[in-house]
Amino acid sequence: MAWALCDDYVPGPKPQNADRDIVGAEFDTILERGWIEFAVYEQFAPYSWLEEGQPKGVDIEIGRMIAASLGVEARFKFVQSAETLEGDLMNWVWKGPVVGGSVANVMLHVPYDPNFACRVEQVVFTGQAYKEGVAIAYDQAFYEDEAPTPPFFRFDPVGVENDTIADFYLSNLLGVGAAANIHRYTDISQAVQAIDTQEVRAAMGPRGQLEYWAGGGTVVHQPPLVNFAVGDWTVGVAVHMAYRPLAYAVDDAIYAGLEDGTIAQIFNDYGLTFVPPER
Repeated sequence: MAWALCDDYVPGPKPQNADRDIVGAEFDTILERGWIEFAVYEQFAPYSWLEEGQPKGVDIEIGRMIAASLGVEARFKFVQSAETLEGDLMNWVWKGPVVGGSVANVMLHVPYDPNFACRVEQVVFTGQAYKEGVAIAYDQAFYEDEAPTPPFFRFDPVGVENDTIADFYLSNLLGVGAAANIHRYTDISQAVQAIDTQEVRAAMGPRGQLEYWAGGGTVVHQPPLVNFAVGDWTVGVAVHMAYRPLAYAVDDAIYAGLEDGTIAQIFNDYGLTFVPPER
């Protein structure tokens, strides 16, 4: 007997229910009008950003791949992240922001987690495209004999983006005694570039961002992380629950891109390590 994923699952309070206004667009409407809109995070290299007014990044190329599979034009809505993923999904997938904007047809770069999927019932989580994980970028000249792991940073300075999982993890793991060794930056690019200036010896954060910003002499590796609840995760897309035919079509396009190597090539073009999802 096949059991539904969320049968007997009690996740706690759900997000506020949407009102009765219809948002988004049917799959047939998208095909008829000839374009599909993707919500992507702004200033989020190497995944999505604007360069001289042109969309760039891994997620941008995946969006174009999906649109080509559907036979429509890809359009992109660059959005700011809310305080939580639930807020992002409410604003850009199933309800719309309170002021200034509307939902997109598909949101890219959405982490996939079965428990979270059961909680946010207004969204279909699909299109698992790749895996991301927390890694460490380090100065190879300084760590000639052994690549650093988090305990090294009890003594060596390390950079993190402020208020991220890497920041929280190191703060809890290393304790008050090593607090001065954790250098916090407003952006992960600054943390990585601080390795070049020798302000820090290493930086910790998402592997893809570390690889993109790493300069010459900086190496990225992903060691085991003790007591880290979620060291890596699958990245997919989100679609409004009312538009399941669209979700199925997007998932088919991404699956085809995995099978024929298109997504792997996109990562290679940006100098990134591609880790396939566990579909």
